[in-house]
Amino acid sequence: MNGFKTNTVNRSVLNTDAFDKRRFNEIYSMSQGIQKVRDEGELPTFEPLLADIWASLYKMKPEITEEEVAADLRVNKSLMERIMADESFENYRSFTRLDDLSSAVGTMKFGEKTNQWLADQKMQDSELRKKMQEIQSLQRQLEKQEQQEGVGNGNEQLQSDLTQAMAGLESQIQQTLQNNSQSFSEQMSQAVQETRQAKADLKSLMGGIGSGSGEAELKKVPLRDQISLAEKVTTDKRLMEIADWAGRFKRIATKKQKSKFNEGIEMKGVITGDIIEKLLPIELGLYKHPTTKIDFLRRFSERQTMMFEQNGKDALGKGPIVLCLDQSGSMRKRDSQSKGFALALLSIAKKQKRDFCLVLFSTRTVVKVYEKGKIKAADLIELAQTFISGGTDFNLPLTKAVSIIEDGKFKRSDLIFITDGEDSLKDSFTKSFIQKKENMDFNVLSLVLGNNAETVQLFSDEVILITALNDEGSFKAFTI
Repeated sequence: MNGFKTNTVNRSVLNTDAFDKRRFNEIYSMSQGIQKVRDEGELPTFEPLLADIWASLYKMKPEITEEEVAADLRVNKSLMERIMADESFENYRSFTRLDDLSSAVGTMKFGEKTNQWLADQKMQDSELRKKMQEIQSLQRQLEKQEQQEGVGNGNEQLQSDLTQAMAGLESQIQQTLQNNSQSFSEQMSQAVQETRQAKADLKSLMGGIGSGSGEAELKKVPLRDQISLAEKVTTDKRLMEIADWAGRFKRIATKKQKSKFNEGIEMKGVITGDIIEKLLPIELGLYKHPTTKIDFLRRFSERQTMMFEQNGKDALGKGPIVLCLDQSGSMRKRDSQSKGFALALLSIAKKQKRDFCLVLFSTRTVVKVYEKGKIKAADLIELAQTFISGGTDFNLPLTKAVSIIEDGKFKRSDLIFITDGEDSLKDSFTKSFIQKKENMDFNVLSLVLGNNAETVQLFSDEVILITALNDEGSFKAFTI
């Protein structure tokens, strides 16, 4: 249900200022979720209510105004007083204040749950239902008349009747809030939980490998894209599952890469540079100490910090990564897990600034290239929604992989091949592939879900049999 045809300026029951109103309008324009909640609002004053919910989450010190508010906003004031009085709400604000993403998603979720609570109470209370139906009837009449005649004339009377009806609703809402306080608290608690989960899922999807990388990587994504992806995560079960798996696999990848790095270091000597992973412990201590931090940062920016010299050909940051991922019909049940696995590999590529190519295959192929391992929010949503289905054809992805590696950007790639199927290859194709593999200096690591790896053995340097991608054997891929 649409709200009053007025700007949110001076339509607040909080201590909002011009900046707050302008910022909410910017967030509102970015968020299809908030717009949808506004359109479905049970009250005609739902848009200014959403603006106040946002301000209560975003502002450092939001307060209910002590001044008299317009008659039609008294219901909003009652609702905001109840929302902000909850102890859990004040605790939750430590995560949302001055946080654009959390406050935007929180506004959508608190708006949804408030609207749901109002709808539930309306169904249970005939007197409340009667008053709200009267308000909705007046609102429809007002909108219809405005469309036909424009603002003015008879609209003034309808607007006055609607305002009066809203004022009359206030005492009914207060009584309902008092009688059903527990159910309202439960809805708000659920809003908190869903907002937290959405932020956590975004960190899992967009974050890299490494402690604290999720928040840092999120800040590099345009806010509009953050909000769009967050809204998608809250409504798309498949994307939620992918986020869960991506988070798990990235944590494992972090450990595997760290272990590989430690094992790969030969304490040959000390050199100067700016590679964080190689810094001497003493340098890290200088960074942490307030009196030496500035000097450390100066030397780091000039590549003059002391670090271990790493010896050996197994250094981190080799060539690009090409992942051939089976998307035949039998892989559908593993789709979320396999995409979470792919995102973990993509994070390795991003950390090491390696180009990444994903070849999805069945009886056709879909190729996605992510330069330096970077993926945009829109591309991530597209990947989540892509599933080819069909049969299994090894010839297609291997041919495509060779074609990609022949490109100058993908020379000396690490090729990972994941399948749960079996296929036959002509001897001539296998011989040609092996010859090209030697000529172009790339290796193939294959992860086979199941026990049938006869054909895969023919073109792979290493084959690992697994029952699921979260088996220990799969994690060899994270050491590339």
